[in-house]
Amino acid sequence: MSDIAPENLRLREFPVSFFAMVMGLAGLTIAWEKTAAMTALTGTIGHVLFLVTLLVFVVLVAIYGIKLWRHPDAVRAELAHPVKLSFFPAISIGMLLLSIAGQHHAPMLSAISWRLGAALHFVLMLYILNSWVNHPHYKVVHINPAWFIPAVGNVLVPIAGVGFGYHEISWFFFSIGMLFWIVLLTLVFNRVLFHDPLPAKLEPTLFILIAPPAVGFLSWVKLTGGVDEMGRLLYYLALFFSLFLLTQVKRLARLPFFLSWWAYSFPLAAITIASWVMHEQLGGTIYRYFALFFLILVTAVVGFLVARTTRAVLAKKICVPE
Repeated sequence: MSDIAPENLRLREFPVSFFAMVMGLAGLTIAWEKTAAMTALTGTIGHVLFLVTLLVFVVLVAIYGIKLWRHPDAVRAELAHPVKLSFFPAISIGMLLLSIAGQHHAPMLSAISWRLGAALHFVLMLYILNSWVNHPHYKVVHINPAWFIPAVGNVLVPIAGVGFGYHEISWFFFSIGMLFWIVLLTLVFNRVLFHDPLPAKLEPTLFILIAPPAVGFLSWVKLTGGVDEMGRLLYYLALFFSLFLLTQVKRLARLPFFLSWWAYSFPLAAITIASWVMHEQLGGTIYRYFALFFLILVTAVVGFLVARTTRAVLAKKICVPE
């Protein structure tokens, strides 16, 4: 590898985890779109964020596509990695989130993105599950909250899928996602409580604990048409995880910057949107305050992450051998 030109080496080391940026930006987009729908604010912010997110997604797909063409062995190595493997569904999740965010801006593009995203996610879920079941090298220390990413993608499908008329398919994906969320939640807590602490690079992924119940709540409301006991259970679990993880901020802030910091963004966006839906469905003022608090927080976090990521890219501290 020492004979590889610096540019090609950086391309070879371009991580699939970069697609977590799309999840964060798309989540922020949807959060601002929901805020505009629930308040007197203009929808311009959401529209601009949608275009930015779409551009970032296209650029990342192009770069990773070139990596696949020039360095297929490096992509195969990521697919065989017990941690990096879980970030591949961030690609299909990005497509699903762009579908949700673009329903009002580009309906036709939204429908195409949903179909492609759902199909790709199903293929990736089968591949990852096969890897988990027939594992030759996985150990307890490899389990981390990033393993939730494939499950979250399944639960996302109904949010736009119900509106497109795919009701039963939406239930199919929702069922898979919720099952694996419960299984993985048990495994992750076993890993965190009874084994070695998470490596510093993976500690930000603890925020992913928020995403499955928050997204599950949003999908449940879409599938059932309202907030019932199950909906409350999912929302309050997401809220509890959010408040608990905010108590860890002081410790997490001491960590050096990694791309894994993007794990803060999408879960915070998800609880923002879920809080708006609770306010919309039940009318409680407290949910509005939660929604505005988390909106300000996730906007600040994403702005900070964009700045830090840009600085790291310019300093060539990303896309380097581990």
